[in-house]
Amino acid sequence: MRTKENYIISLISQGEHQMLDFKYEISDAMKMARTFSSFANTDGGILLIGVKDNGKIKGVRTDEEYYMAESAAKIYCNPEVPFTAEKWIVEGKTVLEIRIPPSVKKPHYARDRDYKWQAYVRVKDENMAANPVLLKVWKIKKSRKGVLIKYSKHEKHLMEYLSVHVEISLPRFAFIARLKESEAEDILARLISFGIIEMQLSLEKITFKLTERGLLVEENH
Repeated sequence: MRTKENYIISLISQGEHQMLDFKYEISDAMKMARTFSSFANTDGGILLIGVKDNGKIKGVRTDEEYYMAESAAKIYCNPEVPFTAEKWIVEGKTVLEIRIPPSVKKPHYARDRDYKWQAYVRVKDENMAANPVLLKVWKIKKSRKGVLIKYSKHEKHLMEYLSVHVEISLPRFAFIARLKESEAEDILARLISFGIIEMQLSLEKITFKLTERGLLVEENH
């Protein structure tokens, strides 16, 4: 058990963000699984258990908290989310640091109260349900088959729109290309997997824009 307070205090001073979350305690392993899922599916992150949202250190009973974290990662996540844990003494109180690396086995799903599985991603300091396009991107990346890119009229509509506008939403693309949303999702997922467009996630909206590679493709058509 380390006693170097400066490390934890410097983390707390950052405030919660995409790769850092504070938890007063783990009282609900199922709910905590969402955070494990979101960190693993995004860029990884650190959980500080025993720290309130305002940064005040309350401390924990680490054995109990660790077992709850283990339940969240192993029982309520599928596949299991690997993590490491370390105890720290800060201001005479115990803080449990949990580190979750970005996963190569994404998506990791968390189980909800209805026993349904939902994948999450981390956006700023919030856990957000993964959208259908992202789920399809992960499926493509896990497949051993190559990605077939067709430059049909639908892709042409998309590329022409993005050559004029900075970004486009899924409903807008489906509308201008006269596609069902599920069909538009398939096209967007393939183009993301090929590095032609990229997804921009925020708590308010989800949009898509051309990458540098996509700009070159558009110039050549």
